[in-house]
Amino acid sequence: MIMQTKLKQELKQQETWEPKIIAFLCNWCSYAGADLAGTGRMQYPTNIRVIRVPCSGRINPLYITKALADGADGVLVSGCHPGDCHYLSGNMYARRRFTMLKYLLATAGIEEDRVHFTWVSASEGVRFSEVISEVVQRVKQLGPNKILGVKANEL
Repeated sequence: MIMQTKLKQELKQQETWEPKIIAFLCNWCSYAGADLAGTGRMQYPTNIRVIRVPCSGRINPLYITKALADGADGVLVSGCHPGDCHYLSGNMYARRRFTMLKYLLATAGIEEDRVHFTWVSASEGVRFSEVISEVVQRVKQLGPNKILGVKANEL
C-alpha cells in the first residue's frame, strides 16, 4: 500500500515537473535583453533563475558544473554578439570555454542539451523570450537532472 502511494506520488510529480534552469546573463546585452522582454510584456517560461554577470567571459566553467551538481536541470550562458562585447573579446573567450566544457560534460556522461550558450543583444527582447522557450523545451525533453540524485524541485 505504501509502495503504491509513493509510486502514485512520483508519477504525479513527473507529470507536473518543470525544469529549473540557471541563466548566467551578461550585464550589458543579455540582461538588458531580458529586461526589454520583461518591460515589453513578452511571454516566456518562468523556469529560469537569472544570475547577472559583468561579462559572459567571466563565467568560470566550475559555475556551470556546480549549478548542475546542485540540482539545476539546465544552464544557459548568454552574452553579447561577436563584435559587440563591452570588454572587446569576453564573449569569444566564453565561447571557447563553453565548447571545451560541453566536450568534457559529454565525456562525463552529462546530456549535451542541459547546457546552452547563446548571444542576445540589448534590443532583442523577442529573441530572449524565444531562446528561453527553446532552452526550457529542450531541457524538458531530457527530464529531471539525475546528477548526484538531487532533484531541482528540492532547490
